[in-house]
Amino acid sequence: MLNDHILAQLLAQNKHWAAEVEKNDPGFFKQSSIAQHPKVLWIGCADSRVPESVLTASIPGAIFTHRNIANQCHLNDDNILSVLEYAVGTVGVRHIIIVGHTHCGGVAHAWATAHDKVPHEHFANWGDHIPRMLSPETPLSRWLEPLTEVARAKPELSVEELGVANVHAQVMNVTRSKAVQQAWTEGHDLWIHGWEYHLGTGRLQDLHLTAGRETFEGPSAIV
Repeated sequence: MLNDHILAQLLAQNKHWAAEVEKNDPGFFKQSSIAQHPKVLWIGCADSRVPESVLTASIPGAIFTHRNIANQCHLNDDNILSVLEYAVGTVGVRHIIIVGHTHCGGVAHAWATAHDKVPHEHFANWGDHIPRMLSPETPLSRWLEPLTEVARAKPELSVEELGVANVHAQVMNVTRSKAVQQAWTEGHDLWIHGWEYHLGTGRLQDLHLTAGRETFEGPSAIV
């Protein structure tokens, strides 16, 4: 394991990358170690094909990041709530972007569960990254239960439409969080956005789901 070529390759690539960055921007890492001033909090999926810094061509320090299965923002999850508290209250981000993506395994699992399908069989043409049918008591099933409930409540949605609905639901959750509500009460210029990344094209799409201090009065205020 210690000599695994995959790990060795990662370390070698990091060494090369760090040398190139320092060559092109002398002092970058020394300056970066002093402080961070990102203006964006990216809440995305843990999918390996959606790395925010790579697909936005951003340098280290530009994006504060939280990623999990199916880009969920549960209001009873201290993980996401602590990220929101730190990003908004300490780092001072101005934009929070919830980013879903096409062909999301978590969304597919929630859709299939809601429709009594076997996820990895129903979406066999997606490849091998769709979770198998799981007991309701597994961590992944519990994590995806709110999204599964959305799929049950809106059975007419296709799996990709459910992915968009999921982004909308998470935008709404973020606007209801204590960190965001407090920032707006204090008059901070903070905006929440919903985007989707298309795996087949490499392009981000603005879903025009935006909420801010001056527009938010409830679910109907998203513009």
